[in-house]
Amino acid sequence: MFEIFGIPSQALFGQLLLGLINGSFYALLSLGLAVIFGMLNIINFTHGAQYMMGAFVAWFLLQHFGLGYWWSLVIVPIVVGFTGVVVERLFLQRLYKLDHLYGLLLTFGLALIIQGVFRNYFGSSGLPYQMPQSLTGGQNLGFMFLPNYRVWVIVFSLTICLTTWFVIERTRLGANLRAATENPTLVRAFGINVPRMITLTYGFGVGLAALAGVMAAPIYNVNPLMGADLIIVVFAVVVIGGMGSIMGAIVTGFTLGIVEGLTKVFFPEASNTVIFVIMAIVLLIRPAGLFGRTA
Repeated sequence: MFEIFGIPSQALFGQLLLGLINGSFYALLSLGLAVIFGMLNIINFTHGAQYMMGAFVAWFLLQHFGLGYWWSLVIVPIVVGFTGVVVERLFLQRLYKLDHLYGLLLTFGLALIIQGVFRNYFGSSGLPYQMPQSLTGGQNLGFMFLPNYRVWVIVFSLTICLTTWFVIERTRLGANLRAATENPTLVRAFGINVPRMITLTYGFGVGLAALAGVMAAPIYNVNPLMGADLIIVVFAVVVIGGMGSIMGAIVTGFTLGIVEGLTKVFFPEASNTVIFVIMAIVLLIRPAGLFGRTA
């Protein structure tokens, strides 16, 4: 085993891998937040609870229906995304013309209710979720052991993020979505059902959170508070990248995951605060975020 800057290579590359894994979840969750804010102008504080719901629905499908990980990757985003559609129809569509604060307070309250319900029913101890057999094991690279499932999480998350960016920024559907947020009256004149498009966009953003929950379930225990522990960091990622910026959410999510991992190696005491320090610096220099639009 060799050393880099006086640190064993296995420890350094292990933390880099952990940083990439965390960055994958940061990117996927902040992407969902960016889509919802960019298209609906709603700060969705329920995102962490919907991430947790994704993990629990995957666990429920496995325990009660025998449907494993691969089925959950397809079914769970649809199921949890549908609950998002219901929330948007019943509550959020009444707030679009009001200040952002009302949407934040409503979604924050919903998050507390959802977490409370799951905590009362399942308790606060974690529930294990079986890793897919085809992704068990790993590769011995000599300087570190590379688990197959971790690699899958990083590659699949990056694929989903880039595909979402391409659809929103480079296709006609994405152009219609962006136009609907800026001039809904004009878009309606072309025969496009704007309220339905907005509802489905929120459901899609919620589905991304649920997908992240499924991917996280084999790594972390399925826990009612797993979203609460993550959502504050994800909001910091979104602010640094720029509220509503799709590419900002992706680049910042992966980058900050790596920075956090390296901080655990070189300065462990700062690993829990480094992202928030970076957020403060970015807001001082560029209040709109690194990729955000300045007014």
